[in-house]
Amino acid sequence: MKVIYLFFAISLLQLPIQAQNRKLLTSEEEVQEAVSAEVSDLFSSEKFMKLKNKKFPEVKGYIVYDLSIVGNGKVSTCFKVDSDIKNPLFINFISSYLIDQKFFFKLQKQQRYKVRYRAEFS
Repeated sequence: MKVIYLFFAISLLQLPIQAQNRKLLTSEEEVQEAVSAEVSDLFSSEKFMKLKNKKFPEVKGYIVYDLSIVGNGKVSTCFKVDSDIKNPLFINFISSYLIDQKFFFKLQKQQRYKVRYRAEFS
């Protein structure tokens, strides 16, 4: 039983260390690829799909966003560029979902990148 507690305690101590080991990205291409991959994973996750299907089951189409990513891996601005979806509640839902996203990378201090992302919803 002590072994289980010891393993659990060591696991808890490792969490802050793992959270701080986010990859530092320095080029615009790296940021574009990382954002595209993580947002694709986010929108295809089971959690997101359940939420979308519960609130907006009838929505289908695409949205093109310009996302500004700042140094700590957060989305600072989210601007809709184009869309064939006309439901403003869904567009606001997706925008706030993206604003709340924190990516698994960081940028250099005072660095900001603008990334264009096209999201397909079916």
